[in-house]
Amino acid sequence: MLLGCALFAVSLGIGNAQAQTTLRMTWYSDGNEGEVMSDLLRRFEGQNKDIKIVLDQVPFKAINENLPVQLAAGQGPDLARVADLGGVARYMLDLRPHLKDPAYFETNFGPFLEWMRVPGETTSIPGFMTQLTLTGPFVNKTLFEQANVPMPGPKATWEEWAKAAKDVAAKVQAPFPIAIDRSGHRFFSLAITQGAKLFNEKGEPAIVDEGFKRGAQIVFDWHKNGVMSKELWGSVAGTAYRGANDEFKNAQVVMYESGSWQIGQFDKTIGDAFDWVAVPTPCGPANCSGMPGGAALVAIKTTQHPKEVARLMEYLASEQVAAEFYDRSLFVPGHMGIAKKGLEYKSASPQGKAALKVFNEGVSQLSPVANKLQGYVHNRVIFNAVISRLGQAIAGEASLDEAYQRIESDVQQQIAERTKQ
Repeated sequence: MLLGCALFAVSLGIGNAQAQTTLRMTWYSDGNEGEVMSDLLRRFEGQNKDIKIVLDQVPFKAINENLPVQLAAGQGPDLARVADLGGVARYMLDLRPHLKDPAYFETNFGPFLEWMRVPGETTSIPGFMTQLTLTGPFVNKTLFEQANVPMPGPKATWEEWAKAAKDVAAKVQAPFPIAIDRSGHRFFSLAITQGAKLFNEKGEPAIVDEGFKRGAQIVFDWHKNGVMSKELWGSVAGTAYRGANDEFKNAQVVMYESGSWQIGQFDKTIGDAFDWVAVPTPCGPANCSGMPGGAALVAIKTTQHPKEVARLMEYLASEQVAAEFYDRSLFVPGHMGIAKKGLEYKSASPQGKAALKVFNEGVSQLSPVANKLQGYVHNRVIFNAVISRLGQAIAGEASLDEAYQRIESDVQQQIAERTKQ
């Protein structure tokens, strides 16, 4: 009888068995960071037997499109890695009351915490940056050498790069002289160099100014004269993202405007197939600025386990663990202390290390307009409107002037809908 009671107690988890809290983390990867995070989570579980983490790895599209719907329905995970910080800020949990050392987060993540807060909020700590990203070009140096065309210098303009890339493509039969991700961040890295201001004196969106039009005209003309291919921007519709990772890896692209998050996968997948280099953002009449961005791991308001989430967040954001994550993932640190000390990037090839150096240096070239756009709570509305309407013009479904009008009306309408909720 006693044996039966003991077995019954064990089956109920009574006695010596430790109660375990399960946390769900929704995660996407650009390169190997999902593998790195899995390692770190296993280590955390080994030190915290009362917590189990389920890592749900999903495509980036699911983070942008499906996760906000789940959050609005109150069905989100405990933590999520998100890129549209302003768009999901209202669903983030302030961990400050549960953190042992909130000052650590303020000191090391302070400038980026502002990106995660709803307008008017100044103290919340929802999470930390899993990386700081910067837009910028990758160039197939081997194609330039094969074509015997000199690469433009560090302060070269977009027009100079376009001419050189088109010359190279013609000589080596590469189908894509320049590829730019079908993305708002990547478009604005060009438009801001052309003088786009994007906001009026009151800080409200005023998207279509002269600098913006110059940037849009450049991209429109490049699709007409063969510098860019409609196969990329024209292959999807609406607000859909389209990258050119595979085309670049297959040596079909001379110059690829993407960003620092690609370094890890290029370092791994291209290998020694050809020489690839990161180059500074080309210049326009206003500046040579890229667009900052990044992804943050944040706590979600609906979690039933805020204390356990805070323990996990403190572990992952600690300097030693975060440094390992950035180093192994080949990411620009989103941690002020680590950025100041620098990282060795021990697993990076010489090409990867050189590319990371270029992007780290590019942070100092950022325009105030670029920083303001990244921190604007409704920036995803702006990005989506521009990509959708400019894409229609490139596909021949509208004129540029019609696209400009629709961009302005889309932004006004969608911000009004967001703020009404």
